[in-house]
Amino acid sequence: MSKRNYLKELSSIACNDLTDIGAGKEGWLIDNPNLICALDTRSIALSNKFTILIIPWSDPDAPRVKIRPELSPIEAEYITALEWLVFEDIRVVIVGTSSGYLLIYALTGDLIHRQRVHHGRILKLRVRGTKKDRAQEMSSEEVCVVMPAVIARFDGYNIQSMLQRWFDKKQENFWDENHKINDYEDMGNSHGRLPYQLWNVSKYGSCADAAITGVMPPPLMELQSSHGYYCAVTIGEDAVISAYRLSEDKNRSLVGAILSRVVPATFSTIASFSKMLWRSEPTSTKKPEETIQAFAKASPLTCLKDHPRKGEKLTLSPSGTLAAITDSLGRILLLDTRALVVVRLWKGYRDANCFFTEMLVNKDRADPNSYFQPVKSDYCLCLAIHAPRKGIVEVWQMRTGPRLLTIQCARGSKLLQPTYRFGSSSDSPYVPLEVFLLNGDSCQLIHLWIVKDITD
Repeated sequence: MSKRNYLKELSSIACNDLTDIGAGKEGWLIDNPNLICALDTRSIALSNKFTILIIPWSDPDAPRVKIRPELSPIEAEYITALEWLVFEDIRVVIVGTSSGYLLIYALTGDLIHRQRVHHGRILKLRVRGTKKDRAQEMSSEEVCVVMPAVIARFDGYNIQSMLQRWFDKKQENFWDENHKINDYEDMGNSHGRLPYQLWNVSKYGSCADAAITGVMPPPLMELQSSHGYYCAVTIGEDAVISAYRLSEDKNRSLVGAILSRVVPATFSTIASFSKMLWRSEPTSTKKPEETIQAFAKASPLTCLKDHPRKGEKLTLSPSGTLAAITDSLGRILLLDTRALVVVRLWKGYRDANCFFTEMLVNKDRADPNSYFQPVKSDYCLCLAIHAPRKGIVEVWQMRTGPRLLTIQCARGSKLLQPTYRFGSSSDSPYVPLEVFLLNGDSCQLIHLWIVKDITD
């Protein structure tokens, strides 16, 4: 068996605007805990506590965008999470703040939506989806919001519908100048609140990271229940790993979905008509207090406590059946999220960062002169482990396969992966999971592509 790997420098993101993010100092990319990176197939978004910088790496001539969200000085609010939302013809950035707000911005810097999820800091925004195939009985696309004691789920379809309405309204050039001045502050809520589900997952202590791994069967004696169920895995200080069954009332979510589409459109029409009639009357500038969603039921399933070990970061496989978890003792645990059993353990990887990736194993499909396009079955699932203290990236075959590759990388580099793309058609060519390296010293974005040839 022979192995080949390709490390290709794609583009440099170096620019003067990076100094606003903290670039220019040694180790700026990995030593700043407030620096957040989010990669897209065209651009990279970086943020510190108060500024977001979007750099189109695929087109160096495209303009860069700098966004400074309006954050509350009273609450000492700052940016704590950043991610891309990519649909067929819509690309936006989604931001989480220390006060529990979810902000969505267009690439022009316009605020599209602002909504409070819950009181507290948003730790992570996790965008993922699963397609219906032989292994998956149903498809699901979602944005998962992780907070120290709370996990929330936004359905991808609801987000896409709201974004489509916003962009359609913008193209119609509906707002006149007077309307823009009077109602600019309400633009972020002009299309109503996004419906979502909210669960309290603090039974075993606060969490540092979490993920909804997928749909799970109902408990015994509840086969005819109107509830749907998700499995959630959390990691933290008190319990390295915890698992919960999250209950979702299908009837309530259906009504909420209908109301979320009808009420905002009706309210917007009535409000616009009223302002045309009563434009001369002074309007109240006081905003109504935003209500917080009630918790749905979260039932604890199991937990692993191993003091002084603490869970730090979590990454999911595409299907959600595997999770790689890093801890404070330099170990990486591979968790089967269906059986809730640790199936593999690596040691000696302090401050590691992991992503699942896919390797092309079919030699015929790997030939660039081959007529055939690779399909999903031509790839095998792997785990890429970046060990910054060692200055290496290792690639291991899942679940119990060998280490396939070890490559040296510059210290001060960061391992990144493009965000999941919503709504990609099953008829389109298969796009495998890929990983990239961003060199903090040279600001070069490097594509790591690994091919394993099978020889007779």
